[in-house]
Amino acid sequence: MSIASKIEEIKNSIPKNVKLIAVSKTKPAEDIMEAYNSGYRIFGENKPQELKEKYNTLPKDIEWHMIGHLQTNKVKYIAPFVHLIHAVESIKLLTTINKEAEKNNRIIDVLLQIYIAKEESKFGLSKEELITLLESEEFNSHKNIRVVGLMGMATFTNDSSIVRNEFKYLKQIFEFTKEKYFSNQDSFKEISMGMSDDYKLAIEEGSTIIRVGSSIFGSRNYNS
Repeated sequence: MSIASKIEEIKNSIPKNVKLIAVSKTKPAEDIMEAYNSGYRIFGENKPQELKEKYNTLPKDIEWHMIGHLQTNKVKYIAPFVHLIHAVESIKLLTTINKEAEKNNRIIDVLLQIYIAKEESKFGLSKEELITLLESEEFNSHKNIRVVGLMGMATFTNDSSIVRNEFKYLKQIFEFTKEKYFSNQDSFKEISMGMSDDYKLAIEEGSTIIRVGSSIFGSRNYNS
């Protein structure tokens, strides 16, 4: 099945309110263009330099998402054009994004990453850290970022009950955060959770953004 056909199959199987991000990390521009030529415009990358290179060489109406862990010294590569930064897990990173957004005369949308997995390799804020961040003077002084929701990555396991419970927890954190801090902001509406192996579960638990790579482009090539 072609890349375009795989995207169409997933789009037809998910609710209209759920956004599919085709995760193109490590994949060549030709693969992205196959999807693009079929009408798809929403892609995700996890390395800032690779994202910048693809932005420079590919059509400018692509909606680019930065989905991976982002170091503060790499924000400058994507600040001029990125549509949404998914994995923000510190006030330091938020402050850097705000600074680079201001330089580019932009307001950059971000998601705050919540730690929901049982794996130390995953990043994210605890509920307590999230509250501290949102109530800090530094956060509330930022004018060039807009928090539009939360993001989380579930444990890598075949036990669907563990994954489901982690997604439920993220939805609970989202509802708490919406009510307490963003009740009057319609833009705070996104829950980014779910990848190739678990996006159907994630949608059942309230995901509005899914990040699907291998089910569209095949296994990743980390040697390229």
